Amino acid sequence: MRSLPAFQSFPVLFRILLIALAAFLAGCGSTGDSNYDETSGWSAGKLYEEAKDAQSENAWDKASKYLEKLEARFPYGRYAQQAQMELPYVYWKSGENGSALAACDRFIKLHPTHPAVDYVYYLKGLINFNEDLGLTGYFSSQDPTERDPKAAKQAFDDFKELLTRFPNSKYAEDARLRMNYLVNALASLEVHVARYYLKRGAYIAAANRAQYAIKTYPQAPVVEEAMFIMYSAYDSLGMTDLRDDAQRVLKQNFPNSRFFADAQEQKAPWWKLW
Repeated sequence: MRSLPAFQSFPVLFRILLIALAAFLAGCGSTGDSNYDETSGWSAGKLYEEAKDAQSENAWDKASKYLEKLEARFPYGRYAQQAQMELPYVYWKSGENGSALAACDRFIKLHPTHPAVDYVYYLKGLINFNEDLGLTGYFSSQDPTERDPKAAKQAFDDFKELLTRFPNSKYAEDARLRMNYLVNALASLEVHVARYYLKRGAYIAAANRAQYAIKTYPQAPVVEEAMFIMYSAYDSLGMTDLRDDAQRVLKQNFPNSRFFADAQEQKAPWWKLW
C-alpha cells in the first residue's frame, strides 16, 4: 500500500497556504474568537482588583464591565455588594447618568441598612445636581422660558431625603450647602423668567411667575426683585390696588430697596441733572 506523500513533497506555494490556514484556525480558537473573554476563570477578587485599577486610570467603561461581570458571576458576598455600590459612580463618570441613578435606586432597595447607604443617597443628589450644572446654564442664550429645572428640583429632594434619614451623615453638611444653593438658583430662575415676561409686555405672566417665586422660595435673596416685578407688572396693567399692595409689602420688607431708586432714576427727565 502506497503511503501518503510527505509534507515536504508538496509544492512550496501549497505548503505556505497550509501554514497560513493553520495559523488562521489557531487564531480563531483563541483571541480571535468573538466569544473570547479574557476574564474567563477570574476570581471575584481578581475582577474587583482589575475594576479598581481601571478606575484609577479613569478607564470607566472598562471598570463598569469588570464590575458587571463580578456581580453576574458572584452575586453573593462582599465583592458583589461592593460592586453594586461602586457601579453608580462608575456609570456617572462614564456619562451614563440614567444608569447611575437606576443603580443607586437598586442598591438602596437591596441594601437599605448598609452602613454606607447614606453615600448612595448623597450620590443620587450629586448626579442630579450636576445634570444641569446647578442651573448656571440659564445664563446662556437659550430662551429662559424653555429651561427645565427638573434635575435641580430632584437633586434638592435627594439631598433632603439624605438629611431626613441620616441627619448625622458625614455628607449632611455638604448636602445642606448644596440645598441652599439650589433654592437660590431655582428662585433666580423663576425671577429671571418673570423679568423676561415683564420686558416683553406679558405682564400677567410676569406677575404670576414672580408671585410663585415669592411663595415657593420666601427666603431667597431674589425675592426683593420678585416683589418689584409684581409691582411693575400691576402698574403696567393699571391694577392700582394690587400695585399698591405690592409696593407696601416691598417697602415693608426692603425699606431701602434699590429697585425703586433705579426706577426713579430711569423716569427722571434727561435735562434734570440734580
